[in-house]
Amino acid sequence: MKTYYLASFLMLLSAACSNPSKQVTEAPKKTKTLDGTWHLISSKSIQKGDTTITTPPKDQEMLKMFNATNFAFFTHDLMHGQTAKPFYSSGAGTYTLNGDDYTEHLAYCDARSWENRDFKFKLTVSNDTLVQKGIEKIDSLKVDREIIETYVKINKRD
Repeated sequence: MKTYYLASFLMLLSAACSNPSKQVTEAPKKTKTLDGTWHLISSKSIQKGDTTITTPPKDQEMLKMFNATNFAFFTHDLMHGQTAKPFYSSGAGTYTLNGDDYTEHLAYCDARSWENRDFKFKLTVSNDTLVQKGIEKIDSLKVDREIIETYVKINKRD
């Protein structure tokens, strides 16, 4: 009788293991996440071989924020507009990231002639540092330059 139960158990176990409808699938590989807020620490623009450092001056800051599908950025003066040259600039839109190929669709921008345009970049993320490098080209505005921006992730605050 014990042999009967053992044989039945082994047949049941064998059938369960070979059931094609119960395939085990691997969890999808997590892609690098951009989620969060990033502070611009350096940037430069290269146009016709000339390099210009374009990091905001010490009295301004630029932040860029990402969620799963959207980005937004803004630059503002740190004097709350109480300066001889108050400054504020912003934009937002959607993005895609495939490996290190990053494409922004700029849907909203205070520079309205930049709206509804796509920009392709290479993006690298290493620990808390993000580097965005690519071409900004808008023929109608005579814009044709390479930009290289370096950001540091801002940690969550308590």
